[in-house]
Amino acid sequence: MHELILQNIGKYISLSDQETELFISMLKIRKLRKRQFLVQAGEVCNYESFVNKGCVRQFYVDESGQEHTVMFAIEDWWTSDMYSIVTGKPALTNVDAIEDSEISSIHKDDLENLFIKVPKFERLFRILLQRAFVAHQQRLYENMS
Repeated sequence: MHELILQNIGKYISLSDQETELFISMLKIRKLRKRQFLVQAGEVCNYESFVNKGCVRQFYVDESGQEHTVMFAIEDWWTSDMYSIVTGKPALTNVDAIEDSEISSIHKDDLENLFIKVPKFERLFRILLQRAFVAHQQRLYENMS
C-alpha cells in the first residue's frame, strides 16, 4: 500500500526499517471520488499529501468565479496548499480529484515531529520544496514571455 510513497522518498533519502515504520504510522490514507475535494479554499489546510493513485488538480477561483488551474498532481506527486500550511490561515486554493484517487497525507504537526525524530526528512522536504519552487519560477517566466 505504501510502496510508491516509499519509492518517492527513496529517491532523496535512505530510511531504516524503524524510520520507515514511524513515517508510515503517521500517514492517513484517503480515497477521493472524482470531483471530491482534498483541500477547499477558505478552510485551513493541515496536511501534506501524496498521490498514490489518480490525479488531483490545484486551482484558484477568482472574483468573477473563473477557475485557474495552478497545477496537476499525478501519481507519485506531492500536493498541498503551502500558504495555508505555513501561515495557519485559510487555503487560497482548492485541490480536487479529477478522477478517483488515493491519497496519503501527513498532518503538519506529525511532520514537524518527524523532522525532530528523523532529521533527514527535513532534507527530503527541502528538496521537494526547492523543486516545486523552480517549477513555479519556470512557469511564471514562461507566462511572462
